[in-house]
Amino acid sequence: MDQDAAGTDFSASASVEGNRATVVVTGEVDMSTADAMYRAAAGDTAGADGVTLDLRGVTFFDSAAIQALVRLAEHFTGRLEVVPSAQVHRVLDIAGLTGQPWLLKRD
Repeated sequence: MDQDAAGTDFSASASVEGNRATVVVTGEVDMSTADAMYRAAAGDTAGADGVTLDLRGVTFFDSAAIQALVRLAEHFTGRLEVVPSAQVHRVLDIAGLTGQPWLLKRD
């Protein structure tokens, strides 16, 4: 399912293959779109054993996005993998979250 926020460069779409879901997020994740990212991952992936949150297409990530990401990590304890863009990785580094087990290393 696609989650588009009006007036922004944002999209989030989830797909489930086997027992793993992938949620691809692009554009800006901020206070107006962070909840849509959360809903795409938490709601559109029911029944999946694990979730990969692909943030490589994210160009902006603010504190509301961080909060939604931490909520997802709590929701999917031990079952979440996050693939960050350079911008997301920088924000998570500043926030002190780069040591989290759910954050995959950048290539």
